[in-house]
Amino acid sequence: MSPRKRSVPTLACAASALALAVTAIAASAPAAPAVAKTGKAGKTVTSGWNNWSCKPSAAHPNPVVLLHGTWANQLDTWFVLAPELAAQGYCVYSLDYGKLPYMPGLNGQGPLVKSAGEVSAFVDKVLTSTGTKKVDIVGHSEGGGPLPRYYLNFMNGASKVDKLIGLAPDNHGATASGLGTLARKVPGVSKTLSLSVPGVEDQIVGSEFMKKLNSKPDTVPGVKYTVISTKYDEIATPYKSQQLSGPNVRNVVVQDLCKLDVSEHIALGLVDRIAFHEVKNALDPAHATPTTCKSAVS
Repeated sequence: MSPRKRSVPTLACAASALALAVTAIAASAPAAPAVAKTGKAGKTVTSGWNNWSCKPSAAHPNPVVLLHGTWANQLDTWFVLAPELAAQGYCVYSLDYGKLPYMPGLNGQGPLVKSAGEVSAFVDKVLTSTGTKKVDIVGHSEGGGPLPRYYLNFMNGASKVDKLIGLAPDNHGATASGLGTLARKVPGVSKTLSLSVPGVEDQIVGSEFMKKLNSKPDTVPGVKYTVISTKYDEIATPYKSQQLSGPNVRNVVVQDLCKLDVSEHIALGLVDRIAFHEVKNALDPAHATPTTCKSAVS
């Protein structure tokens, strides 16, 4: 879950501030413009975020679908990563899902089963537009874990997805530093959440949604999984619960790549260039390069 307004430990707040400061150096540089390129066989390849005329190149054959987290939206979440991927020649798409009429702009709060249906329809639209057979999904929090995994496991999504890359995904449910666990013990809280913000209730450890999702193996055949986590996560906790087990899985903790990385849950998905470097490696493993602290400013 990715709440904008929440109580967090002092350490997590400091971590976010430091992460923003580190990445601001790189973010201050002008973004590479979207350009037209010529691919093999003379085909024109356009690049752009949510550019429905984009046609994938031989170098990047799969369109990339970006899924934001809870209490978030596509613009706020992907303002750094989406333009970068588009400038590198990917066909990049995102959507706002899980909307509630009484919380405009704070999306990802609708029932996850319904949101998975929205993702399914959007993936089909992307495949039709680009003329491709599979997409790669990159998601933050809810959008990188329980939501796409439900789509893969229960809605025939596995046949349409090549790679699933999760940034701080709450794959096995979230405790939110103990708040979720506490909610389970207070009479009436779970019911209230189900009625008001069902997408939040779905993600708390022990929810009926999580029981169903994790009644099946973590992975499905044919899909390549990457999980990118931070030790300082205060929402998808404990952070090791984000990791997946099974074939074709790579679990990455950013502090193992750069001890100086102090991103927490939100910063990891929005501005962490170390995490983004790992996303790009996962999208194009044939051209992967080592991720180090230098990746934060390169």
